[in-house]
Amino acid sequence: MPESAPVSSVVTAKEALKPEIVRHLESGKKGKRKDRQRRKTDTFVRQGEWFFIPAPGVTADPKLILQNEPLRRGRGKPHMCEFLYRTGGTTVYVCGQFPNGLTEKERKALLGRNPRAAKFNWTAMQRDPTVFVRGRVSHWDHATIDLDGWHRVAMNTENQSRAMEFVAFLD
Repeated sequence: MPESAPVSSVVTAKEALKPEIVRHLESGKKGKRKDRQRRKTDTFVRQGEWFFIPAPGVTADPKLILQNEPLRRGRGKPHMCEFLYRTGGTTVYVCGQFPNGLTEKERKALLGRNPRAAKFNWTAMQRDPTVFVRGRVSHWDHATIDLDGWHRVAMNTENQSRAMEFVAFLD
């Protein structure tokens, strides 16, 4: 839970975990507050720590659409997305020793200090990209959801707490 968010109940805790984009889209909406705590509203669909926000204006280049792509944060179990499109972000290199990734500059510095690190099983990923998904999203711990049309992906705010400061959104 982000320390900047005052929390005094389950409802305020759920509100504090909503990403800024969701709170912005909900501002000024009428209706019962408890209805905004559901997993599926007119503003978002939630599965675990991920919020999926309808993005009807998005058109993705078919060549850049990935199939059966994992969506993960740090070492957590991935959510599998039937179709995923991403743009932007920072390229990082991930391995078992560095699950949140190192930038190219950080990786080069590490290799200079420790040449054995070149043998680590590195994978290039994007940190904090803008991600859109559609179709089925599945995860071992949650019911599968089916998203009709592109939805922007936003992670809840738990990574903004001091206890979770080393959790990264990687794709």
